[in-house]
Amino acid sequence: MHIEHTPESLPKIPGARVAILQAKWYREYVDRMVEKCVAVLRKANCPQPEHYLLPGSLELPLAAQTLIRNAKRGAPYDALVCFGAILKGETDHFEMIRDECIRGLGQVMLTENVPIIVEVLPVTSVKQLAARSRDDNLNKGIEAAIATAEIIAWRRKLSTKP
Repeated sequence: MHIEHTPESLPKIPGARVAILQAKWYREYVDRMVEKCVAVLRKANCPQPEHYLLPGSLELPLAAQTLIRNAKRGAPYDALVCFGAILKGETDHFEMIRDECIRGLGQVMLTENVPIIVEVLPVTSVKQLAARSRDDNLNKGIEAAIATAEIIAWRRKLSTKP
C-alpha cells in the first residue's frame, strides 16, 4: 500500500540539529530520497542537515552511535535519518544485512534516546527502489522528513510541559 505524503501541515522545527546518514550503494536512487528529505526539512525551518556517506547499511548503526556520543560533548542531535537500499540477491546476505541494520539502529535509538528515522529499503528489484525514489509525493525522503519533523516537534512539546 502506498501512502502519499504531503508536507502542508508540517510542524516547524527551527534550530533542530539533524544528521543524515547514507549508505553508498545505489546512490542514483538513494540520493534522490536524501534530496527530497533535505528539501522538506528546510520547509520545516530546519537548518541544513549534516550529511555523512557510509560504506554500507551495516555500518549505519555504528555511525549513528558514534555521532550521537560525540555530540554529547557539544550540541546534541534532535534526530538522525538513515537512508540505504539493500537489494535481495541469490544468497542470505540480504537478510543478514537487513536484520542487523534495523536491529542495530533500534538499539542505538533506545540506548541513546535520540530518534532515528529509518529509510533503509529492503527491495527485491531495482524497479522497486526506483518507484520509492521518484520525483513525486511517494518519494521515501518526504516520508522520512515528515516523520523527523513530527518526532522533533512532539519531543519539544513534551519538554515544555511543567
